[in-house]
This record gives sequence, structure tokens and C-alpha cells, in this order.
Amino acid sequence: MSYSTQEGQRLIVACGGTGGHVFPGVAMARELRQRGHAVELWLAGRDIEQSSSFAWDGPTENISARGLPSGLSLRTAWNGALLLAATGRCIVSMLRGRRPAAVLAMGGYASVGPGLAAATLRIPLILHESNAVPGRAISLLSRWATTVALAFPDAAEMLPGIRTALTGFPLRETDRSGIDDFANTLPASDGECFTLLVAGGSQGAQRLNELVTDALCLLSARGIRFQAIHLAGRRDEAMVRARYEQAGVPAAVFGFLRRMDRAYEAAHLAICRAGAATCAELAAAGVPALFIPLPSATRDHQTANAVAVARAGAADLIAQEKLRPDWLADYLAEHAAAPQNLETMREAALKRAIVDGAARTADIVEAAMATVSALI
Repeated sequence: MSYSTQEGQRLIVACGGTGGHVFPGVAMARELRQRGHAVELWLAGRDIEQSSSFAWDGPTENISARGLPSGLSLRTAWNGALLLAATGRCIVSMLRGRRPAAVLAMGGYASVGPGLAAATLRIPLILHESNAVPGRAISLLSRWATTVALAFPDAAEMLPGIRTALTGFPLRETDRSGIDDFANTLPASDGECFTLLVAGGSQGAQRLNELVTDALCLLSARGIRFQAIHLAGRRDEAMVRARYEQAGVPAAVFGFLRRMDRAYEAAHLAICRAGAATCAELAAAGVPALFIPLPSATRDHQTANAVAVARAGAADLIAQEKLRPDWLADYLAEHAAAPQNLETMREAALKRAIVDGAARTADIVEAAMATVSALI
């Protein structure tokens, strides 16, 4: 569905702070621009956003956002003052040139200033919540939003009285300028070898890297045939590669990989965190997962994400504090010996996938614009 609105509307997509918030923001900016709108991407000004927003070549604006204030302290007061100042700057930026027809905020602290500015100026505000537990920014801004688009239906229960719509996660487009010969980096590329994808998120995960590396060394010592694609993050890349080489583990180790589509195509099972982007991309690719949620995730949202996917039959999960290398080696050995179980999980993953999340969310943005136009 596409709503009839005046082409060339000025739209603002606010996202940023972490790669997890930037990726869906870039996907939405590209989708809305393809529909003929003049889209600006507003970011928090952090270095990590640069590697996450490479797919966007349109106008951007840095709003120098800080985290939301919490508790009572001098730091809370300072952050609150910075937030008010950021909101003021956003109001000025929105009034510069054409008035925006709508603001789409993707969650995270970078959304707060633009969201409050939109509410102040009575500009339609649409929110997108990527996780099963709404973040603090979405919870705060939802009272002024026309609609909150959701990637997980579970989040609606925590936004009582708020208009929500299940749209799924806006998937990023494949960057085909990355490693073109990815399959050739694997010891076996015939598709028959049990292949594991290990990923710790956009910045890597040292503890996950250590636990999984130990487990795969144990698995290799047992003589079980497998291979691994390990996205270790730049900090741990050399360490992980050295461990595998010493133990004779067949693995392709990367610090960062843009051609994630190649990794998903090769993998029979993923061992990873449970961020929203990871959950959505694994479902779209039909890759079963063992989730190890990040213990420090805000509001423990990764555990909620993992529970939702596991409930659908597409994943298993284990808390990091309960994970032991020998347990993981046993778990992987069982799945290597029973591929039919992974096939069942794969079918469940594909069944819950929403592959047009960007289009569905863009429909909601255009609907909000059309409603306002009809009232004028």
C-alpha cells in the first residue's frame, strides 16, 4: 500500500548512537527517498555511526545527542540540560527552510531531541521500536506519536493506550562492494559441511568470543566435521584467529564483514547476541540461532528478543553466565548429528520473517502525512 502525498516532502529520519539504531534508520531513509521525498538523516555524531551509515549518500545532520537522564545526580542535571539544548537546536533546524512533513524516530537517545522538537512544533511524529521491550526514548516519546511501528508484537503490551502497528524491522540492503569471494575463504564451500556463524554484534563481544572459541576448539578435538565463520570484532580478531590456527579449527575470522548475506547463506546455525537487527536478518535468511543475550542490554531487551524468537521455534537461548564451553560443544555436536532439527528451526525462522519492514513503516509515515494534509 502506498498513500498519495505530495512528492518531495521534507522528511527527517532520526537515528543513531549505535549501529543497531543507524542500520534501520538508513533503510528507512532510502525507502522514503525512493518514494520521492526529500529525506534528511539525523545522527547523534558518534564515530560508530560512520561505519553503520555507509549506504546513505544523502544529507545528514549531527545533533550531538547524549543519553537520557536517569536518577538524581549532578550528571543527570547536566544531561537534562544538554537534552533541552539539543531539542532547541532541533527546533531551529526543523524551521530552517521548508517545514518537515513528518519526523520518523528510530529509537535510542538520538531520537529524543528531534522527537520533542516535532511534538513542540506539532509535526507528525512516527516512532519505530526495534526490540521486544520498548526503550526509554520510545516510552517517553510515544505519548506524542501518531503511531509506533513495531518489529516485535510483544512490545505493544508495554505501550498501553498507544496506537501501534506491526511492521517488522527495516532490513538493510546488501553492500555488494565488500568481499566478493567470501565463499572461497571457507575451508569447505560445498554447502554440505556443518557451518557455524559466530557474531557478537556491531562492536564484537569479548566474553562471547572467548567462550565460543573454547567450545569450538573442544568440538574440533572430538573429530567432528564443521567449519566456522567468526565475526570477532576488530579488537579480538587476531586473538580468535590465533586460537583457531593453534587448535586446527577450520574457520574464517573477520573483524568486520559487510557481505553478511554470504555469511547467512553459508550458515546452518548462528551463535550470537540477540539484537533486533540480528534477529530480523536471521529470520529473513532462515538461519536458526543459539542466542546468548548481552547481559548489560538496557531493560534486558535482548533476552526479551531471544525469548520471542525461541517461542516461535526458530532459536534456542542460554544466559551468558550459564554458558560453559563443554555445554556448548555438546549442544553443537547434537545439532551436527541431527540436521533435521535445524531444518525445523529454519522453517520456523522463515515463517516469522517480515522482509518488507521498510515499506510497511514508510506506508505509516505517508499515512500520517496524508491525514495532516486532509485536515489543512
